[in-house]
Amino acid sequence: MTKKIFLGLTLMLILLVPTTVLSAHADSAPPTAPSDTDKYNFNAGGSTFAFPIVDKWRVEYNKLFPGITLNYQAVGSGAGIKLFTTKKVEFAGTDAPLQSADIAKAPKGILTIPESMGAIVVTYNLPGVQQNGLKLTGDVIAKIFSGQIIYWHDQSIVKLQTDPNIAKALQNDRNKIIVVHRSDGSGTTFAFTGYLSQVSSDWSAKVGHSTSVPWPTGMGGSGNAGVAAIVKKVPESVGYVELAYAKTNKLASGIPMTYAFVQNHDKTAFLDATVDTTAAAAVGAISSLPAADGVWSSVSINNAPGSNSYPIVTFTYLLVNPNLEQLKGMDKQKAQDLVHMLYWFVTDGQKYATKLLYVPLPSAVQELDKMGISEIKFNGQQLWAYP
Repeated sequence: MTKKIFLGLTLMLILLVPTTVLSAHADSAPPTAPSDTDKYNFNAGGSTFAFPIVDKWRVEYNKLFPGITLNYQAVGSGAGIKLFTTKKVEFAGTDAPLQSADIAKAPKGILTIPESMGAIVVTYNLPGVQQNGLKLTGDVIAKIFSGQIIYWHDQSIVKLQTDPNIAKALQNDRNKIIVVHRSDGSGTTFAFTGYLSQVSSDWSAKVGHSTSVPWPTGMGGSGNAGVAAIVKKVPESVGYVELAYAKTNKLASGIPMTYAFVQNHDKTAFLDATVDTTAAAAVGAISSLPAADGVWSSVSINNAPGSNSYPIVTFTYLLVNPNLEQLKGMDKQKAQDLVHMLYWFVTDGQKYATKLLYVPLPSAVQELDKMGISEIKFNGQQLWAYP
């Protein structure tokens, strides 16, 4: 309890400290960087949501430290959690914070390190609507994915549209909606169904909120890439993917994948998913985040209040064993280099976030992460002390 109170006060102070002062403090004593002679490969896996930015970090970090390589397998958050709890990887990526059943299997003192934030969009392939901006409310999205709304010309969809061309195209579309969802255990699904459970009591009661749910309708795709691949090839389809996958894929017609504008929590606007609207969703949650070794199972930044808060947003996390001697093939120098790499991800690595449509971690979250990273040990010896 004392630790949690201290952390809360620390984060509140961080939010109030001028950026220049904070930067001088935060950069005063980073972990020791890998030497020119260090040659280590790190294995990690999990979240497909985070893959674009983790892969960018892999490339850029290797440019700085050629002896350090990272093999990150985008196998989904569920598989990543399993790899982590069975100690098959040095760290895992997940968009779903560990729940009680996972915590029971995980290494003692597990560290949850937020590494980025991103938006989940409802992407669609409608031949008559070849533009972003189909307007949807949370309730309508829930009814589409539960199979209660079957056709694109359903009046509950049509009446939301303010663009007469979109409304007309929907009214003339007599085709059934083809729902596409994840087939694997997925942190993206965890965040998406968490949102649907918040905005629809019917969804919450009948389908629920998890990395895998009993989908009432539709076809499955593996990973964000799998869902995007199906939607871009199948006319009349709708799915959910991390924003970067919608922005970097094209429909069969050659135009970028299209996605909906979703009504905000305040019911005052239908918002585009951008870096700014995603960042706005996290503002209210930052000061109440737990410590890295705390329980994150109830953390959510979905459906946040605010006129500019996009409603389907999630942190994505790194899971780290604080006692690295437990991992096969680990030695003290490799452990030291892992600490530096994780530190670089949540600090210097954040400069690559915006171009990839992720939100750079706010200073307060970076400090929270540094506190967590400082808890990593090898044979009981702390590898880096928080300044």
